[in-house]
Amino acid sequence: MGRWTAKNAIALFLDRPRTPEFLRAVLIDRAPDGAPVPLVDGAPAPASISMTDRADQAVCVVAAPGLALGVDLELVEPRSDAFVVDFLTESEQHLVGAAFDAEDRALRANLIWCGKESALKVLRTGLRRDTRSVQVSLPDGPPVDGWGAMTVRAVEGAEYPGWWRRYGDFVLTVAAAEAFPPPRSLVDPPGLATAVPAHAWWRRPSHGGTR
Repeated sequence: MGRWTAKNAIALFLDRPRTPEFLRAVLIDRAPDGAPVPLVDGAPAPASISMTDRADQAVCVVAAPGLALGVDLELVEPRSDAFVVDFLTESEQHLVGAAFDAEDRALRANLIWCGKESALKVLRTGLRRDTRSVQVSLPDGPPVDGWGAMTVRAVEGAEYPGWWRRYGDFVLTVAAAEAFPPPRSLVDPPGLATAVPAHAWWRRPSHGGTR
């Protein structure tokens, strides 16, 4: 699902027809560190991408080649106190603790986690790196085209600007190695605007074998 979404996103970004022939020509390869690498007809595509999926929904962000970026999608769902303490910095814990109610707490906890994962993809480490080594902050200010501003600071001092947006039961974050305008959807309306969370793997029959 993620690769299919990425293939279509690349076609739209490159203004190419989403025909079976072109989509077959697009390959989502992997770099040694696991980051996705898009190829077209076996050559590097003129685009940078990052991918994520959650609850049977997939998202791919596309940018000009050379821009390090990361995207993450999460459900706005309750997170335990243990989760907050184990994976969030002290400053982020205070941000979650200042929530107005349970719904706001769920949004803040998952937004912060989502922002961390986006930044860790920019760093090309993923969750191999301690999540507390990057810290999410949410600057005050009105949304821009529906997106809220976000900044993630690494313990080394580097900052990764980004944006976040809520779509129903989901929260989406995008971060990059340099400042960029709010993302725009390649399709109108965005698929997440009407997305309903699902868990297809729950419906799959279970068995005792391994493979």
